[in-house]
Amino acid sequence: MSNNQASVKKVVLAYSGGLDTSAIIPWLKETYDNCEIVAFCADVGQGEEELIGLEEKALASGASECHIVDLKEELVADYIYPTIATGAIYEGTYLLGTSMARPIIAKAQVEVARKVGADALCHGCTGKGNDQVRFEGCFAALAPDLKVIAPWREWEMVSREDLLDYLAERNIATTASATKIYSRDANAWHISHEGGELEDPWNEPTKDVWTMTVAPEDAPDKPEYVELSIENARVTKVNGQALSPYAALMLLNDIAGAHGVGRIDITENRLVGMKSRGCYETPGGTVMFAALRAIEELVLDKSSREWREQIGAQMSHLVYDGRWFTPLCESLLAASESLAALSNGDVVIKLYKGQASVVKKRSPNSLYSEEFATFGEDDVYNQKDAEGFIRLYSLASRIRALHSK
Repeated sequence: MSNNQASVKKVVLAYSGGLDTSAIIPWLKETYDNCEIVAFCADVGQGEEELIGLEEKALASGASECHIVDLKEELVADYIYPTIATGAIYEGTYLLGTSMARPIIAKAQVEVARKVGADALCHGCTGKGNDQVRFEGCFAALAPDLKVIAPWREWEMVSREDLLDYLAERNIATTASATKIYSRDANAWHISHEGGELEDPWNEPTKDVWTMTVAPEDAPDKPEYVELSIENARVTKVNGQALSPYAALMLLNDIAGAHGVGRIDITENRLVGMKSRGCYETPGGTVMFAALRAIEELVLDKSSREWREQIGAQMSHLVYDGRWFTPLCESLLAASESLAALSNGDVVIKLYKGQASVVKKRSPNSLYSEEFATFGEDDVYNQKDAEGFIRLYSLASRIRALHSK
């Protein structure tokens, strides 16, 4: 045993109760001189069934404590809402469901570590994925003094069978099996699916993949209309009912999911360099995103809209890459909030067979004027004024052409 291993006395483990983290607890104790393990689980809306019996399972695996921290409202209000206000969509499609949850989980894990006097943090992320970078980037920003342990980069086990054998040798019970068709990650915003037939991009996802949404072809034949009220780029009401951020998202998940809204099937560029295929379901988020963009169409002038799009593009990579607790993120969020102050109004969205279409929108800050935009006769716009504007707007091109003669 190295001196570095001997120096670890208490570790806070990001614990899910799954096969990986169940094996990590005894492995930590064996590898780090019988150190104390404190299990930590973040409730980010992954579902009650994921939390049932979690504390008992952690203690049975060898943890001394288990802290389950409710982060649902904070996740939506302080991480999801500010991110979607920027317009961040990774590679044009992905609404960053897994990515947005990582900073709040890492922050809460550090807070538990401070509370219990731990000297190390541990996660169960593999050495191939994005999450190891996201967690450890947050740890570096919030607790650079704490040691970080990543078992998948240290131990010799390489498969589910190895983990099951490891637990069986130690008489630690687990409900996991040797086969796991899909790797899933869920929170209030979305659920992701990887593995199984999805590893071949030539395979169409089967119905077994999807869990939050019905197949669009099986959705109701009659459309449903939902009205969202927006204040400062936040959804405050759904169908006239005032709701907290989390409650609004849960309601929209149910409504939109029933119409097959929010499915995507993408091959994305992971931060570590490889491509991966994932199927994502974000029903309520898809509706919220459509509503925010609709209000923006009314209230942002051309230059402001262009700037917001630049913010969103940069923010998408920043969130995906795990750089939430950075000055750049703080700056982008501040810039977005100044524009969000204009984003107030109401939007009606039509849900039908997998589509969420904006059909009505209004805002007290709207720049749209029917008097100016009309194709009929008007008294507010002199079309002859356009001639001088065009001559000045195209002046550089005119001069360049004259010089080239």
